[in-house]
Amino acid sequence: QVQLVESGGGLVQPGMSLLLSCASSVNIFEFNSMAWHRQAPGEQRDLVAKITAGGTTSYADPVKGRFTISRDGTTEMVDLQKNGLKPEDTGVYYCSAKILQYDYWGQGTQVTVSS
Repeated sequence: QVQLVESGGGLVQPGMSLLLSCASSVNIFEFNSMAWHRQAPGEQRDLVAKITAGGTTSYADPVKGRFTISRDGTTEMVDLQKNGLKPEDTGVYYCSAKILQYDYWGQGTQVTVSS
């Protein structure tokens, strides 16, 4: 059974950095892709960053140049390094994984960017 567990959220000031981690219960290279999403209060869940099985990465325009998604097959983790944080980056961040037509989600971790 696939389980994803996020960690690393918290309260930070604008301009600071934060590392989010997603731990998988299965080999991450079994997934077609893994991704991070953000959901702000009252808004839909939006894709932030994605990494495919082949290692290709893609980012939403607002985070390009500030966020980096990476993976580690040794630890079965996918990280999201967030630099230059802005108040609009606030929200619950969810890790997801896709195998064929199946999508799996973590429980989310809260990130608040505020002075």
